[in-house]
Amino acid sequence: MTTSKLGLKGRITALSASLAVAALALTGCAPAATEKADFGDLSIQLSWIKNSEFAGQFFAVENGYYTDAGFSSVNLVAGPAATEAEVLAGNALVGIANPISTAPVILNEGAPLKIIGTTYQKNPFTILSLKDGANIETIQDLIGKRIGVQAGPNETLFDALLKANGIDASEVTKVPVQYDPAPLTNGEVDGFLAYVTNESFVVADQGFEVTNLLFADNGLPFVTESFVVTQDSIDNNREALKAFLKATILGWKDAIADPDGGADLAINNFGKDLGLNAKKEYYQSKTQNEILVQTDETAANGLFTISEAMIAQNLATLEAAGYSITAEQLFDLTLLAEVYAENPDLKG
Repeated sequence: MTTSKLGLKGRITALSASLAVAALALTGCAPAATEKADFGDLSIQLSWIKNSEFAGQFFAVENGYYTDAGFSSVNLVAGPAATEAEVLAGNALVGIANPISTAPVILNEGAPLKIIGTTYQKNPFTILSLKDGANIETIQDLIGKRIGVQAGPNETLFDALLKANGIDASEVTKVPVQYDPAPLTNGEVDGFLAYVTNESFVVADQGFEVTNLLFADNGLPFVTESFVVTQDSIDNNREALKAFLKATILGWKDAIADPDGGADLAINNFGKDLGLNAKKEYYQSKTQNEILVQTDETAANGLFTISEAMIAQNLATLEAAGYSITAEQLFDLTLLAEVYAENPDLKG
């Protein structure tokens, strides 16, 4: 009887030991928990001041998407600035610009830059005029007029508009201005290079009837608010760029779902010291979603995508403006394609 009990006890002990070994073996074979990526600090060079134009980035910061993606901190660097130069210098991982400003830097300086996605599917640039003033309705109406143009990328844009429409620069007086449209309302210029979602609204809100000559409808249809990076980052920091894209897509999905919330973030948080026009911010946040950010293309393929047809249109626009460049020289949309392949729930 005693032997039987000892034998049973021995068998139980052996079984327990075997189960313990098996458990350890299974634990050893189980995949280790995925470690959170650590991409360090993220700097994004914005193309403009911190207003609702960047509602998606504000949401991505506020809701922790960049942190979740593996960035330890985020620095949204206010513009305007020479975005391409800031990216090339390594001061920002990503800069926000557009093909018209980036292509010349690639072609003329041999800069190793690429556009990896775009927020605005249609550019909002316009020549703003007063209806009871110069009333610039057609491209030919520019001839003989004084047009206020800001130095830097906007000057490149305006020169491209003239080239694309066969207007010699000598036929228009280009007046250096800042970004405040006061020179238009006080009669110093006949037209003013502006955003249809920004300065155009500001002037109209002051009680002036305005006329807009949209670049997109007059020979320069191109994407903008585009993400510009170096080839070196694509080659050696690819996962960080993909993490940026994913987090920013999530931010813009929030901005589209809550345009007033995007304006609130601009007014009360990120741009709280700028004295922003609240009425304009709410208008811009809503309007940009409806006419610039979302299209049939983005509905089908996801935010920031640029279709082959749109790429061809942009290259034709650049050609008309005097910049002959190939898609391979200017765009690399493979990172965005990988982000959507790995995260199909981001679409829609």
